[in-house]
Amino acid sequence: MTVAPPLSGAELARALFAPRSVALIGASSDPVKASSRPLRYLRRDGFAGAVYPVNRRGGVIGGEPVHRTLAELPEVPEHAFLMTPTAATVAAVRECGEAGVRLATVLSGGFGENGPTGRERERALRETAAAYGVRLLGPNSLGVVNPRRRLALTANAAFSEPDLPVGGTMVASQSGSLLGALMSRSRGRGTGFSRMVSVGAEADLSLGEICAATVADDDVTGYLLFLESLRHADRLRAFAIAAAAEGKPVVAYKLGRSRVGAELALSHTGALAGEDDVATAFLADCGIARISTLDGLLEALPLLDAVPARRAGERPRRVGVVTTTGGGAAMVVDQIGVRGVPLATVSAATHARLTAAGVAAEPGPIVDLTLAGTRPEIMGAALDVLRTAPEIDLLVAVIGSSARSQPELATTPLVDRAGRPGCPLAVFVVPEAPDASAMLAATGLPVSRTPESCADVVAAALGRTAPTPRTVPTAAVPGPARLLDEAASYARIAALGVPVAPFRVVPVGAVAPEDLAFPVAVKALSAALPHKSDVGGVVLGVGSPADVRTASRRVAADVAAGAGVQIHEVLVQEMRPALGEVLVGYRVDPEAGPMVLVAAGGVLAELLRDRAVRMAPVDRETALEMLDEVVSLGVLRGFRGAPRGDLGALADVVVALSRLAEDAGVVTAELNPVLVGATGVTAVDAVVHCVDDSSNDRQEDR
Repeated sequence: MTVAPPLSGAELARALFAPRSVALIGASSDPVKASSRPLRYLRRDGFAGAVYPVNRRGGVIGGEPVHRTLAELPEVPEHAFLMTPTAATVAAVRECGEAGVRLATVLSGGFGENGPTGRERERALRETAAAYGVRLLGPNSLGVVNPRRRLALTANAAFSEPDLPVGGTMVASQSGSLLGALMSRSRGRGTGFSRMVSVGAEADLSLGEICAATVADDDVTGYLLFLESLRHADRLRAFAIAAAAEGKPVVAYKLGRSRVGAELALSHTGALAGEDDVATAFLADCGIARISTLDGLLEALPLLDAVPARRAGERPRRVGVVTTTGGGAAMVVDQIGVRGVPLATVSAATHARLTAAGVAAEPGPIVDLTLAGTRPEIMGAALDVLRTAPEIDLLVAVIGSSARSQPELATTPLVDRAGRPGCPLAVFVVPEAPDASAMLAATGLPVSRTPESCADVVAAALGRTAPTPRTVPTAAVPGPARLLDEAASYARIAALGVPVAPFRVVPVGAVAPEDLAFPVAVKALSAALPHKSDVGGVVLGVGSPADVRTASRRVAADVAAGAGVQIHEVLVQEMRPALGEVLVGYRVDPEAGPMVLVAAGGVLAELLRDRAVRMAPVDRETALEMLDEVVSLGVLRGFRGAPRGDLGALADVVVALSRLAEDAGVVTAELNPVLVGATGVTAVDAVVHCVDDSSNDRQEDR
């Protein structure tokens, strides 16, 4: 059997979204069944390609003959939509392969999400498709839609409405039902879509690969993603980089902002950097703007088109607000503040320019024109001044009730300035004013319907950075991870240049070497104790070599009683004074890849959850940016006269630990705490998980 090369790139995109022929396998004449919808939609919309209903029962649907098998068709269809029962799906894919079909969408569920039996069924599905060179969309995919080609190859009931709105946006969703929700919500906004795809379980074709295949398509101008997880993260990153190169922005709504997701139990890093923190860091690293509101998802792309990605080291961008209604503007300002976006206060020079232009406004973060702003010449003059003010990077115009009562009058100064030089402009229309919103949207201006979505879109646009190409592995190394003891962990990070407080390893009951500076900490040494202090495995402030003997025996007894672990050695480490304690962690997320974290250190780490997360490795500039995000580190910047800590040295440790991304053997590593002094920093605890055997040797002399 000769198998054709798997479809990819532009050829894949054409077969998905513009096939010349389609087979509907399992098509039904029962209007109640989902399997009756694709044929009905395709005929209603006037799809120009050939459509072949296939069902082993034969018969007629809507006056069209139904073929019993693919072998009866007059040609090999380019795209087969499988609506067969779950148990019959593998056989249906085999039939597709034998007939020469190269692309199949699988509607049925009951595969990997259904436990061991389902996972075995999905494995068989994937292997059968691969054996015949069939690319699979799904399983559990509701199909694809291309309004430009009048292709609604979907079982989604939301597409029962005719005249699908057409636009330049491609939607890719891990939830099939969201396609219909977005389509219905877009109808009243004057926006539409170029492509829509429900990726399902991504057993073969991933969301990233599908989107990447359309990047060169001139009909696609931007992307909306609905994500439930970060499956095939490497493909998603490659797509995001390609889209950025083409100037096509990508915005994503990612589920999982709550802490319901599983957390790693053996490290503070796992508990602090849960699924959502990883997703936030990963999407930002890919240059994908993350949105937290459904309205914002539909409203974001016009503003992303107007706002370039933030450059490394660039100062935080500031938002100005001009309004005809103080209350409406206050709602936006409140939401912008919640998202941490700085507001621009109008400078004295800008205020003087407003006055000279005949605009009366009080100084402050909101330029409130009051009722005078309903006059187009007043609003227009204010826009001209504020959009060229050096302190404003983006201007939000908040329009009040005049948008509903006199939509043309309210929108004229904004519409007239669409595309003019000046900082980007976004609009929040306070009342429900569809006519005004449509007029604004027709010019390409970003228009929001709620203060929450307006602030959501503004924060996403201003915070977006260019994607970071990475050549490091993007998945955890296979194999069981083993925990190294503290001494072996220090040895593992020694090559990174991380400063560690001097220590010695001594037998339980022995006297410590006199060359250590006292007082010291005496710690149980065992790979079975990731959290030694929780089981009495640490004694602090030991004052002499002889006292180490007593302390080590106490530690051994307490650990045996509290954890059932027998220890034979202790680690004796010098104690250093410090201005503060910080946690620096690293782990390889199974989907997103290597990441690094900075957080409040010591016993407060998980309590405060004050942290910053990035994909690894990071440079020093990024490390310093992370330190700025950790609120509790403000005390180390001389807050209220407190002594300043050496945050530069701490940033160097963050950079050093992040380089573990280049070490395929390390799965997690954590320094907690790192003691920050006035000059220099010192790690006084380390926990490393490895999947190799290269860390058996301890480095005891420091």
